[in-house]
Amino acid sequence: MTRLPTRRDLPPLAALKAFEATARLGSLTAAAVELFVTHGAVSRHIRALEDWTGVALFERTGKRLKLTDAGARYRDEVGTAFDGIAAATERLRASAGKPRQLTVNALPTFAMRWLLPRLARFQQVMPQVELRLVTSDEAVERLAHGSYDIAIRREVMPFPSGIAGAAFLEEREIPVAAPDLLARMPVAVPADLVKHTLLHADTRPGAWSRWLAAAGAEDAGEKAARQDFDHFYLALQAASDGLGVALGPLPIIADDIRTGRLATVLQGPALSSRPYCWLAPEAQVADPLIAAFCTWLEEEGMTGET
Repeated sequence: MTRLPTRRDLPPLAALKAFEATARLGSLTAAAVELFVTHGAVSRHIRALEDWTGVALFERTGKRLKLTDAGARYRDEVGTAFDGIAAATERLRASAGKPRQLTVNALPTFAMRWLLPRLARFQQVMPQVELRLVTSDEAVERLAHGSYDIAIRREVMPFPSGIAGAAFLEEREIPVAAPDLLARMPVAVPADLVKHTLLHADTRPGAWSRWLAAAGAEDAGEKAARQDFDHFYLALQAASDGLGVALGPLPIIADDIRTGRLATVLQGPALSSRPYCWLAPEAQVADPLIAAFCTWLEEEGMTGET
């Protein structure tokens, strides 16, 4: 006797999407922007979902929202389910003979200085893949579900809930500057940095303080001129243009040093910082293409500064 399939008791998809976006972004307004609906529509969808489930998903204090314990668990489970749907859809498209697209969301400086010069190697191995590279500094847990296959971030474990990943490239920070600048104003010891402008980046807060402390030259950081940039790649470009000294990460800037655009100011200390990690939704990490790209990243990372 054939058994008829059981009807699934599912809440409205629009309500689930509104809940997931709000829970991930922490804001009704941000969720409304992502979903292209009004703030009021997101609020109504969430209340409808709470009525449908009979469970309070958010605590409301004035205009602020905070997930309840039940809401936090539901967010993780719904997010994993959305990741699974996205992965299944990509596999379906691939089975129909359509070119497979792989979306990689990477940090801007890493993408420009390390990843792009190496992508041709991956394309030679997987020529049938359409690679889409997106740059962002956004925390991976705040990225929209389905908007990326792999993210590359400087992370420390444990990774966010529902995210798998692994470190593949270690980073060491050391002062760098344009060779012409160093020829005019040489630096023999860390204290000599007081003669230079130190280039800071908002995306790497406290980097110079940590390095100068390790070098025993905190006074140089207090007395030297400084210039601030909102992105790290701008600080590196300013260093290349002779505007001052930046903390350059090896091996990310290995090509700049090899070609003479930048030169190391001192031999050390080369201060270790957070490693680069690949990150992917747990529901997608076993996908053969995603696994292949992650393996390729790890192999490239093992080659060091080449």
